[in-house]
Amino acid sequence: MRQEFLHIVSHSDFTGRDRIVYRFFEMVPGLLAWGTIAGVILLSWLWPLGVAIFIILFSIYWVIRTFYLLVHLRVNWGRIRRFQKTDWEKRMRNLKWDGLWQLVLLPAYHEPYDVIRETLEHLKEARWPRQRFIVVLALEERAGAEIEKQAERLREEFKDSFRFFEVTKHPANLSGEIPGKGSNSSWALAQVRRDIIDKEAIPYEDILVSAFDVDTQVFPDYFYCLAYHFLTAEKPHRSSYQPVPLYNNNMWDASFLSRVVASSNTFWQMMEQERPERLVTFSSHSMSFKMLVEVGYWQKNIVSEDSRIFWNSLLHYDGDYRVVPLSYPVSMDVNVGAGFWQTAKQVYRQQRRWMWGVENIPYIMFCFWKNKKIPGRQKAHYIFAQLEGFWSLATNPLLLFAVGWMPLLLGGQEFNNTLLSYNLPRTLQILMTLALGGLLVLVPISWSFLPKRPAGRSMFGSLLMILQWAFIPITIILFGSIPGIEAQTRLMLNKPLGFWVTPKHRNPGS
Repeated sequence: MRQEFLHIVSHSDFTGRDRIVYRFFEMVPGLLAWGTIAGVILLSWLWPLGVAIFIILFSIYWVIRTFYLLVHLRVNWGRIRRFQKTDWEKRMRNLKWDGLWQLVLLPAYHEPYDVIRETLEHLKEARWPRQRFIVVLALEERAGAEIEKQAERLREEFKDSFRFFEVTKHPANLSGEIPGKGSNSSWALAQVRRDIIDKEAIPYEDILVSAFDVDTQVFPDYFYCLAYHFLTAEKPHRSSYQPVPLYNNNMWDASFLSRVVASSNTFWQMMEQERPERLVTFSSHSMSFKMLVEVGYWQKNIVSEDSRIFWNSLLHYDGDYRVVPLSYPVSMDVNVGAGFWQTAKQVYRQQRRWMWGVENIPYIMFCFWKNKKIPGRQKAHYIFAQLEGFWSLATNPLLLFAVGWMPLLLGGQEFNNTLLSYNLPRTLQILMTLALGGLLVLVPISWSFLPKRPAGRSMFGSLLMILQWAFIPITIILFGSIPGIEAQTRLMLNKPLGFWVTPKHRNPGS
């Protein structure tokens, strides 16, 4: 596909018909979400009988879909447990891998020294030959002198732990960029390519790049697991490799709200790993350096760089690109603020930033329209999967727990005298009880991932780890539907969201 289409951001990048078409595509997700909500409310007044039947049928569908996804979750849980027990180095013995390098990219902003140090300690302890490790701590110039002092301290401490330990500094206010992980990562990788990879004459096809959030802590066999999947992939340089994100680093410091939201994200990623045809890169993941060079690194002017790099690659290779699920975890921080309400505010902002991934929908719709080489069936699959996914996140919880009751409030006396009106709340209660009862499977899975209870913590804290799941109907509305609708509304009204760096907070006593 023509390169000028790969790094577009919004309709403002175009003129004429292209500008109008792209602007329409930006409005589609918001129109679908608001159209659904407004349509149900309006028809609850004009045609309450029809809406009541729709809500019952939709609730039945939601229950079936819930159990369908829980089966995927249960299967992936078993696969993760099995993969964590696998000796991946042993499985590599029949493969040619002695020239393979691991490059770990850690973009940093204002994160505390202890957070970065813990990440580097886990990299140091990971099973992979030290002489084929490149670790890059990518700083932002705008972060000031304090982070540079931290970096020098870390460089001194870890300089002998890896073959190369590089610190880069991304300049502020570069033309065509927004401050964020994408622009920082692209700058850092270009510097490392010039200063290390090209100087050492390391073949591009022999380098695996892990683009991690700076709080990402690897489990011991992550790099062997990654290398095995890379070497056995059908098209290794046209694939990204996605681990399962756990949020265990500071789980015991977090409030129940942020724990439920974080764990729900883990479970969704586990379900998606069992449906690889839908899988898109998220947060910390890995890919071929050769691919990154060919695509032009990460896009520097968007917020959702982690998923956009997948779409950039898919379009660059005319549809010949995929995500390989690793079913192997990495661990990151739960969102923790200075207090309960500050934490709730941060969780909302983080969820809204993730929901801003909806900006990819007009991008892929427009680029699919321009690209005639990708099969129509493949285009339709991706567009439907993305539209349905963001639409469901924004509207389904409201339809089930709030808007679905509108026929009883707006249907008038005539409808409220019908047998259907009498049975509607009872039917919904039974269906929701079934669905929420099915979520009990989350309890043993979340418990199995839970890190050991810190010394000094009571058994009551462990009990809360179970009871917290009673709040999931609240969290999926407050931290799912509402930020999802806000993100889609912003896109529809041309009110873009800037990159927000999640603050990292740790309890020193943990």
